[in-house]
Amino acid sequence: MNSKVYLYDTTLRDGTQGEGISLSVEDKIKIALRLDQFGIDFIEGGWPGSNPKDMAFFERIREIPLQHAKVTAFGSTCRPNVAAAADDNLLALIASGAEAAAIFGKAWDLHVTDALKTTLEENVRMVADSVAFLKQNGLTTLFLAEHFFDGYKANPLYALRVLAAAEEAGADWIVLCDTNGGSLPHEVYEIVKAAAGQLRTPLGIHPHNDSGVAVANALAAIQAGAKQVQGTINGIGERCGNVNLISVVPNLQLKLGYECVSSEQLQELTQLSRYVAEIANMTLPNNQPFVGHSAFAHKGGIHVSAVLRDPKTYEHIEPENIGNKRRVLVSELAGQSNLLAKMEELEIDLSLDREKTREIITRIKEREFQGYQYEGAEASLTLMLLEAAGKLKNLFTLDSFKILMEKAAIQSITSEATVKLRVNGESVHTAADGNGPVNALDNAMRKALESYYPCIANMHLADYKVRVLDENGATAAKVRVLIESASNGEKWSTVGVSTNVIEASWEALADSIRYLLWREGCEEAGHLSAAETRVGIVNH
Repeated sequence: MNSKVYLYDTTLRDGTQGEGISLSVEDKIKIALRLDQFGIDFIEGGWPGSNPKDMAFFERIREIPLQHAKVTAFGSTCRPNVAAAADDNLLALIASGAEAAAIFGKAWDLHVTDALKTTLEENVRMVADSVAFLKQNGLTTLFLAEHFFDGYKANPLYALRVLAAAEEAGADWIVLCDTNGGSLPHEVYEIVKAAAGQLRTPLGIHPHNDSGVAVANALAAIQAGAKQVQGTINGIGERCGNVNLISVVPNLQLKLGYECVSSEQLQELTQLSRYVAEIANMTLPNNQPFVGHSAFAHKGGIHVSAVLRDPKTYEHIEPENIGNKRRVLVSELAGQSNLLAKMEELEIDLSLDREKTREIITRIKEREFQGYQYEGAEASLTLMLLEAAGKLKNLFTLDSFKILMEKAAIQSITSEATVKLRVNGESVHTAADGNGPVNALDNAMRKALESYYPCIANMHLADYKVRVLDENGATAAKVRVLIESASNGEKWSTVGVSTNVIEASWEALADSIRYLLWREGCEEAGHLSAAETRVGIVNH
């Protein structure tokens, strides 16, 4: 194992500068606690004095003992021609109660003369005075050399002089920032190596992703001598984002042998990524490296067959090491190995013979030809496998449904659905309103079933997508409806296909309840577990 690499997270400050990202004080507290559990060394909470939200965060976090991380306040050096001891920004950092302070200063002569409108000498004074003042007040002090790489390319002597001023003033860390995100890995390596040769103070790297190589730049900097990486969870941040710690950490630890967190903490990587995404109300790409839903998904039959023999054939690491899992997709490209692997993954023991397996594969391919897609609707696939094995109980069936929509001249449109179901031989007839036909249909179905299967009340629709499969068909085109449902923290997806969007929606809705009822293990209507969550199965 190589030396320790320290992790500095700026999700709560730099990350919130990303477009569409907004975190409440409570959100920031929750994320900070998870970052601390994961083993992050520095958690940057915000810029004290810049806004009430950040001040409230520092007040709250003081009351919460963290196990490992140092809460860090962010700010700038003192202003031109203002002593550090009289600078409101630096005084706010001290007043925040944070253990550490990270202040940025200019390392590019262009910014000093054109942006700050001051002299190169005054800028050096500002850096040295600010760092010394924070150290005198007992804070762990990180100096962030803003635009360092651009500054070094333009005027290496001055850029290094700024770093030397911070070091002489007592900075605990000097962090080299690729603020514009325009540097390439070979440049970062050479420049970090040059800086490391001039300084005794440990170096950090703060790359942005504007050129799409932030992770590579972070790895290059560490290999050149840096000891700290500053980034965000899922790479959120201004413009194209900050470096993604979710990708940096496993690359450093599993590929390059550096120590970032414990192996047990590393296994929480996927959960951390998804937790922050959920709080930030952002959708993670399925193909996000390491933690994406598709990061270890295998679809082609040849791939699956090889992976089942030896996962190293198509996987660069063991997914369990970072808390993800292998998935086998069943589609029109599937072979028998895909289906068997999927049954094992879903923990379904069907004991099907080879002929039966071929029949299922043929059925899947036929249905995908019709427009069904089971890669994103694994709950519907599970039901198909259970049905093929004769292990799916039809605890209620549909007799009919009817939907009424009304639009008055001065009123918004209203929807009402009437559903007739048969449960245990009894006819159940209900009606419900909704803010649309699908919502009304969903409400009516729940109303009919909840008295028999109370746990349906805990289930809700998390997402609803419609895709037109044949654009040439215009309004008569076939559509595919994908529904994501959730209950007690678990999510699952189902699919329906028809030339009628309501019929396709019904099929997906029915499957969503069928899956819940199967998971709950109900044998008959009205049979409840000790937790009163046993439910039944609805037929297609």
